[in-house]
Amino acid sequence: MKISTIGLLVSVMIFAFLGLIYLQVSYIREIVTNQDEQFEEAVKRSLYRVSHNIELNEAEKLMQDQMLRFGKRSASKSNSSIDNIVVKGQSQLKLGNPDRLTIQPDFSVDDDISNKLSNMRKEGKSSLLIQSQSIQESLFERFIYNENLLSEVVNLMLKAEERPIEERIEFKQVKNYIETELANNNIALPFQYAIINNNRTIIHKSTDFKIVDPRKVYSQILFPGDPVSKLYSLLVVFPSKKQFVLSSIKFTVPSVIFSVLLLVVFTVTLYIIVKQKHFSEIKKDFISNMTHELKTPVSSISIAGQMLSDENFITTLEQSGSLSKSSSFHRITRTIADETKRLQFLIDKVLQITLMEDGSSILKIKELDANDLLLKVTHIFNIQVEKYGGTLELEIEALESTVYVDEMHFTNVLFNLMENAVKYRRQEVPLLLKVRTENIEDKICISIRDNGTGIKKENLKKIFDRYYRVHTGNIHNVKGFGLGLAYVKKIVEELNGTVKVESEKNVGTMFTISLPYV
Repeated sequence: MKISTIGLLVSVMIFAFLGLIYLQVSYIREIVTNQDEQFEEAVKRSLYRVSHNIELNEAEKLMQDQMLRFGKRSASKSNSSIDNIVVKGQSQLKLGNPDRLTIQPDFSVDDDISNKLSNMRKEGKSSLLIQSQSIQESLFERFIYNENLLSEVVNLMLKAEERPIEERIEFKQVKNYIETELANNNIALPFQYAIINNNRTIIHKSTDFKIVDPRKVYSQILFPGDPVSKLYSLLVVFPSKKQFVLSSIKFTVPSVIFSVLLLVVFTVTLYIIVKQKHFSEIKKDFISNMTHELKTPVSSISIAGQMLSDENFITTLEQSGSLSKSSSFHRITRTIADETKRLQFLIDKVLQITLMEDGSSILKIKELDANDLLLKVTHIFNIQVEKYGGTLELEIEALESTVYVDEMHFTNVLFNLMENAVKYRRQEVPLLLKVRTENIEDKICISIRDNGTGIKKENLKKIFDRYYRVHTGNIHNVKGFGLGLAYVKKIVEELNGTVKVESEKNVGTMFTISLPYV
């Protein structure tokens, strides 16, 4: 798949996911906003009704007190209500001249007046005027009573602001009022409340009342007809309001979970696709490099084999009597030997790939002296360094050098690091390779430093990855497969050690291996 196609698919999927997440967030925000507005509206209605109920309770209490003052008998006739006047229902009393009484035909009067009218009919017209005057006096007295009672109550209500708030409100009933009105508006949440005066001083409060955030306090003015300087307010706080509002979006939780799950799956899938493409390109380069590397020794062996199989060539050597001494013959046989070793080296590289792909290896651990092992390796490798006009310096400073390692694999590790120093040397500067051992804390450190081309800082974190090689453009003078350093890191870590690298471009590179000593 082309990179452009992958980029297009990734862009479309990212756009789709961002759009989906945006819509979900917008929908959830809208639900929360609506729920919060509905909650506030319901609370305001409830608190208004609470304020109204408190005022009605005060008026009823004042009415009862005044009725007691006017006497039990009069109070019982008035039925404890300012609306129970002499004429009930749709009756209407018209008072003009005190000697005349006009009653609408459809009026309904009290029982005692009805009895008097019945008596009037029985006694005849002679007593009609007397009875009518009696009824008029009775009605007028009752009207005056109710009018006086209502006037007294109104006067007391106008002067109620002068009374202490404790006499105007039954504090024990406030909580019941609030609970009832909240329940009528389908709100069943725990709440805290307080009553404050115009100076914000708390007059009465619930035991657990506490204001955490002033923006979350709902207030309602009590007795709004009072002067501003004497106004009281009811404050209500809902500690669990946030949970109540958020409970309205709990049905959206599954959709959010599925969206996040899809996003995770998409991310992992995208990572796998990119990683597989990367490995595919690396393996493609590996196969190309491996094919190129195998061609050279195979071609050399093939040519040498053809020369040896040429009868004319052998006959010429035999006739000269110098078959065994011919420099050409020895050169051919040496070429075959060298190229065979080169093929064996390539085969070892492939085996190293298998070793790392399996994720496990079988190491033959034994006790060795790291200083002695390093002496052998540098003695063998010094010939190759001198071949390129370089110098190899060895500094043995580690006093504790006994370690547990696999001799073959650890030797390969040292050879790989030294070979890199030769491969990445600078042509214009003689190669200088310094190998050093020292003890740091409870470990032996082996450092291999060169003065080669060096590595850029952005590439240092990747050089231990399999198949990774520092990009050199179209220059192919340095052969390899990007496996050597990955092999080095794997073997050193399996030996309970660490490997670090320090490098500067066009200055040189230093690899440091740390292993615990015995």
